[in-house]
Amino acid sequence: MTMTETKSRLVEEIQQWKEKRNAIILAHNYEIPEVQDIADVLGDSLMLARAAAETTADVIVFCGVHFMAETAAILNPEKTVLLPDLEAGCSLADSITADQLRQWKAEHPGAVVVAYVNTTAEVKALSDYCCTSSNAVDIVNSIPADQEILFLPDMFLGSFVQKETGRDNMQIWMGECHVHAGIQPGHVDEVMAQHPDADLLVHPECGCSTSSMYQLSEGMLPKEKTHILSTGNMLKHSKNADASEFVIATEVGIIHQMQKQNPDKRFIAANEQAICPFMKMITLEKVLDALKENQHVITVDKETADQAKLAIERMIAIG
Repeated sequence: MTMTETKSRLVEEIQQWKEKRNAIILAHNYEIPEVQDIADVLGDSLMLARAAAETTADVIVFCGVHFMAETAAILNPEKTVLLPDLEAGCSLADSITADQLRQWKAEHPGAVVVAYVNTTAEVKALSDYCCTSSNAVDIVNSIPADQEILFLPDMFLGSFVQKETGRDNMQIWMGECHVHAGIQPGHVDEVMAQHPDADLLVHPECGCSTSSMYQLSEGMLPKEKTHILSTGNMLKHSKNADASEFVIATEVGIIHQMQKQNPDKRFIAANEQAICPFMKMITLEKVLDALKENQHVITVDKETADQAKLAIERMIAIG
């Protein structure tokens, strides 16, 4: 059997098992192409959280990383949430623990905690709001201006939000996604020099985001061609913009969907090595095994889930 035939067989079996179990497949934009292609909902963290909250399916197969499946389980305690590979973790989520957050809160009594969705359920349970890159600015702007904010765990997203909102009473945790942090200003400068007419799309988690904001403010990057966006908004922009070339500063998995939506446009990675190994762990075989064997059920204890749910629901409601 050829690879194409094997893939077709797997896709057919997945569809059969999905119908048999009344399941929905949610996949993040960074997953491998063949997993993106079988998703019922493909999107960024906010879109997937909303889809998880609204689905009528009995089973949610979450093709992403562990914290995403946890979020779906918190929103759907009565449903079965499956993560096809339990090893699919997140270096950013690992950059702060619940104990570290408790200590940080004790040092800033009365502060409002805004946690990026890339965190564990235990950290979300200690937070007032969750956010994603697409609504972090809106969430911080919704909090009274005189209220101190603890923003965690991504320092690059935090710096972006602080600049966009002008908040000087915002404390930022020094965490990072090792993949996004590896997209440096030098990478962007080199690729943009080779493609001067391209639109530059930068994820605010990236190591180049701070320099891009500075270069924008100094006129070193053209405002009409430079856009700091969530992954979901990157997809929208690349589809609607008149540009024919785009330099993409985020994890490279998103380029598959961009190219699929825009076959006549060209997409160039700012750093071709920006590959998240965790996002690439889930395969068609693992999706099928999860459905057939009810494998890798993700649960969150009720006390933690109840505490985390309010922060997640606030995230879904804003922006």
